[in-house]
Formats: sequence, C-alpha cells, structure tokens
Amino acid sequence: MKTKITIKVGNQKFTATLLANPSANAFKALLPLSVEMNELNSNEKYHRLPGDLPVNAYNPRTIKSGDLMVWGSDTLVIFYETFSTSYSYTRLGKIENPVGLATALGSGNLTVTFECPQNIDLR
Repeated sequence: MKTKITIKVGNQKFTATLLANPSANAFKALLPLSVEMNELNSNEKYHRLPGDLPVNAYNPRTIKSGDLMVWGSDTLVIFYETFSTSYSYTRLGKIENPVGLATALGSGNLTVTFECPQNIDLR
C-alpha cells in the first residue's frame, strides 16, 4: 500500500507519495515529525534521524527534484534540484509536484514537518 503524506515548509504544503517498502513504512511510523533540515550542496536538505531505518540502497544515477530518500541508514534527504550522482540511496518516495520546492526550501537550514493525514490505498 502506498501512502500520501504532507510535507510542510513554512506556509507551503507539498504532497508526497511513499513507496510500499520497509524503509518507507518505518519512516511513516515516525510521523508526524518536525525536524530541522540542513542545507547541503545547494540541491538538498537533510536531517539525521534518531535511529536507523531499514535500507536497500542503490545508485539511482540521476536524482530528481522532489525525491525523498535515505542516505546511509539514518539520514533523511529531500532533493530540490535534479542532478547526476555517484552515491547510493534508499528511496522512500517522491513529492508529486515539486514546482516551488526549491524556493520554499531556500538556501539555509529550516524546519520541515512531515505528516500522514490519512492512509490511502493507491493499488
């Protein structure tokens, strides 16, 4: 079952769809979650979670704006630019419409809230 979540950045909201995998399920169990996300490389925000998530890392070759992933086993990442990568990540899901995401996230650290308003079966 895939789940829709809401990601709040300031007064903007984005809808993301989590994948049906153990990593996304473990992340969903942490919600609601408000965290300070740090800027990195002018293309992503990250936050170290208090514990490990199950992982199944692979190299996606291309990161896309709106990708929601885990680096290592405990670092939540939101990507707001599209670029090539040599790093491996575990995919959690994707923001459905990332238009305005880069502007909302800005260039510094900020608080981001992840909420699961309801479980929707998208099968």
